[in-house]
Amino acid sequence: MPRPALRLAVEIDGDGAHPAAWRRAAHSPGELLSPRRLARVAAVAENAGFTLVTLDDSILPPGSGADPVGRIGAVERAAYVAASTSVLGVAPVLATTYAEPFHISSQLASLDHVSAGRAGWVVGVEEDPEAARAWGRPVVEGADALAREAHDGLRVVRDLWDSWEDDAVIRSVSTSRYLDRSRLHAIDFTGETYTVRGPSIVPRPPQGRPVVLAHPGLVPADLTDVALVGGATAAEAVAAAESSGAPLAFAEIEVALDTPRETARERIADLERSAAWETRPDRLRYAGPAAGLVALLAELAGHVDGVRLHPLVVDEDLPVLSRLVLPELFVRRLAVRPLPGTTLRTTLGLPRPPSRFTADTTAVLVPEETR
Repeated sequence: MPRPALRLAVEIDGDGAHPAAWRRAAHSPGELLSPRRLARVAAVAENAGFTLVTLDDSILPPGSGADPVGRIGAVERAAYVAASTSVLGVAPVLATTYAEPFHISSQLASLDHVSAGRAGWVVGVEEDPEAARAWGRPVVEGADALAREAHDGLRVVRDLWDSWEDDAVIRSVSTSRYLDRSRLHAIDFTGETYTVRGPSIVPRPPQGRPVVLAHPGLVPADLTDVALVGGATAAEAVAAAESSGAPLAFAEIEVALDTPRETARERIADLERSAAWETRPDRLRYAGPAAGLVALLAELAGHVDGVRLHPLVVDEDLPVLSRLVLPELFVRRLAVRPLPGTTLRTTLGLPRPPSRFTADTTAVLVPEETR
């Protein structure tokens, strides 16, 4: 069965995918953290027809890693984007390597309520030992340990989203009851490094569970809604999508486009004088005219469910995507816009999952988490 038209995502964290992108930004350095700029970028993405935006993050303080960027937390920025848009999905990156799954669950559930069902979550990991010291945690070392923490964290977060049944909030004036306590359920998780008891403190999200995006191999495919796949070539990305096992697969693509004043190659060369743009094996890379990117996306259509684009410089590439790439995709029916009043799950064609505790009558009201 052929796949439906592409869903389009774009990463809008910072100034772009290139480490020196800030040198070509259209704003002054002091505006990077301003809400006005974030709202402006999100508005461009929404008006262009993107399905969702993602917001990268790090739990490391600025200057302690390879990416010395100061940023407002991804969840806080996502909440602001959600409040300033109406149809755009918003998915922050959150790592469960050291952060508490209970807090991640609450943050994302709150984001889904604020956005009326447009929240997603890009599952991340934190490999730098400095993060452990910053959080006062033992260092998580090795691919297996990182995957274990990501898997355990995701399971706990999902269970906490399910811990309130959909009709747990009854708001009964006649009986003076806000909650039906029999519809709140305890989760009882014991992992290698922590345990979690009790329900969430936030009612079940509008989507049931916000959309989970993750790279293959990080967490099991049956816990993932969207696999973020890539490769050195389009054929490798297609093969990765077919083997991902997740309901949906989005190809990861770094893009540098020709602008009215400079070619993509000239722009890259200018930035390379300041820092190298390292090739990532988990992402395709396209540099050239808008028509060439349209051709690449047409090649991928029918083999992947969507793409996540990483612009070289957000202020330069996003306008070209908006004027020359997305309109052509829509005209050729290779991609679709999100519809007003729909949740992110609906836009992506994903069913709303029922709470796994619906048939369970065990209830408890006090959450507890220990490490």
